[in-house]
Amino acid sequence: MQTGDFTYLLPDEVIAQQPVEPRDAARLLDTRDMSDHRFGDLAGLLVSGDLLVVNKTRVRAARLRGTKREGGGAVEVLLLSTTASGRWEALVKPARRIRPGTVLDLGDLVAHVISVLPGGLFRLDLFAGDGTGVEDAIDRHGETPLPPYIRQRLADPERYQTMFADRVGSAAAPTAGLHFTDRVVRSLADRQIQLAAVELEIGLDTFRPIGTDAITDHVMHSERYSVPLETAAAVAGARARGGRVVAVGTTVVRTLESAFDGTDVAAGDGRTDLFIVPGYRFEVVDILVTNFHLPASTLVVMIAAFMGPAWRSAYAHALARGYRFLSFGDAMLAERAP
Repeated sequence: MQTGDFTYLLPDEVIAQQPVEPRDAARLLDTRDMSDHRFGDLAGLLVSGDLLVVNKTRVRAARLRGTKREGGGAVEVLLLSTTASGRWEALVKPARRIRPGTVLDLGDLVAHVISVLPGGLFRLDLFAGDGTGVEDAIDRHGETPLPPYIRQRLADPERYQTMFADRVGSAAAPTAGLHFTDRVVRSLADRQIQLAAVELEIGLDTFRPIGTDAITDHVMHSERYSVPLETAAAVAGARARGGRVVAVGTTVVRTLESAFDGTDVAAGDGRTDLFIVPGYRFEVVDILVTNFHLPASTLVVMIAAFMGPAWRSAYAHALARGYRFLSFGDAMLAERAP
């Protein structure tokens, strides 16, 4: 399978630059019959006994601007994740002349470059110079890292957080969750549709396109995930009663499929570099609610694996009907292909 097999023509004018208000006014395409809805209609498209799983990660203010201590050149750092040792993996621009030992001044933060990693990454030690914690200093001095195709600033940075956002850890939002409101959650409860949560810290592959001709040559960046005990129990319960597991977003798909132990979804923390491509056997997820993604991205490859060739018809319908694409765009509901 070639990367070019998963591309499509995406006009600039359909890339949403601002989210709609209210959140649940976003459009929702039910790809099972190509019917057009609003996200507020989601509960009516599901059935009693279904289990909806969301990603409750919160986006870190991960873009930091500053200067090189030696020479004074301007730099921009995008923090991606922490390591087990407490160090950070990051992208640094401009990357040229950034070497181990380089010191970067980033507001009240100081970054020491420890090593250069494959894929254009850097490993850093971060120190807060004002006596507070590093995360507090990041929150004060950092900016929310909107994707590069969004060229307008948000008046309210909280608009890039979901209503479920809890623990800081991601470099990007789980965008399918951006459409939820209290009203949508109440309507799910009214239909006896259960809600559960996982965490997956969204990292590098949200920003990095597939850089190989063959998709199987692409290497996924490892991301941390966590499945609470109550979520594992809820998935097991739904499966036992014949209910469907509905993943809200591709990050939830990766989490649940990575945590499957051969029988059920196992509770606990882990890391995943799972790259879901056509031919993958889905063990957990039955329904997927997701936004429309960049051409030739790992996310479109996952959609093709989940839906089969029908993904092209769904995307063509959305384009023809004026749906808005990417992070601040509209959503679709898809059923796993046999």
